[in-house]
Amino acid sequence: MRFFKALGVLLVLAGGLLVGVWRGWVPLPDDWNPWAPLDVRASPNLLTRLKLGRLQDDPALCDQVLKTSGLRITHQADSPADAACPLRNTLRVQGAEVGLSSSFLASCPLAVAFALFERHSLQPAAQAVFGQAVTRVDHLGSFACRNIYNRADGRLSQHASANALDIAGFRLADGRTINVLKDWPGGGEGAKFLRQVRDGACKDFNVVLSPDYNAAHRNHFHLDMGRWWVCR
Repeated sequence: MRFFKALGVLLVLAGGLLVGVWRGWVPLPDDWNPWAPLDVRASPNLLTRLKLGRLQDDPALCDQVLKTSGLRITHQADSPADAACPLRNTLRVQGAEVGLSSSFLASCPLAVAFALFERHSLQPAAQAVFGQAVTRVDHLGSFACRNIYNRADGRLSQHASANALDIAGFRLADGRTINVLKDWPGGGEGAKFLRQVRDGACKDFNVVLSPDYNAAHRNHFHLDMGRWWVCR
């Protein structure tokens, strides 16, 4: 009986604390305030995924967060509702703090996750392994109206909603290129760097598939913001 009374008191206190934070009566740093907008410049924490998840259906909040991202974007018009793969609240990422092999379409969560990845995972890995920055990300695209693995039947790929990006390699400041297909199987610095990048990406994206997953991903990292959490 005492246990349940104590539990009840704790639940009441926790509820009061949440209301206090929500109302602004109890100050919290924005990083740890679940209702504060995500700041890409701040180190990710346990609330980052929660805040990312709110961006898809809140264009105004998306715009606010994008101001901290370092991305250069243009908003895309929503596609017709009867389109085979309708897109809404979609952005074209035209540039980032790191160079891109080309622009790509992205849902707001994917775009912001990419900015988090570049700042907090990719560049630290490059500095740790090579002592220099990554200057360009080479990708294979994001949007493709198709089922997973291009099958005739089955569920739509995250690519069908511009919620996934395939990355094939990176260029370093000294001009060297690190390629997933070529460098992942090796045992040198390239392989070490790519594994650090893969592991770091798992903190920023919901699904990360590398050559360790299957042969279909032997030449790229698949990164998406789907509903599942997978790191392979």
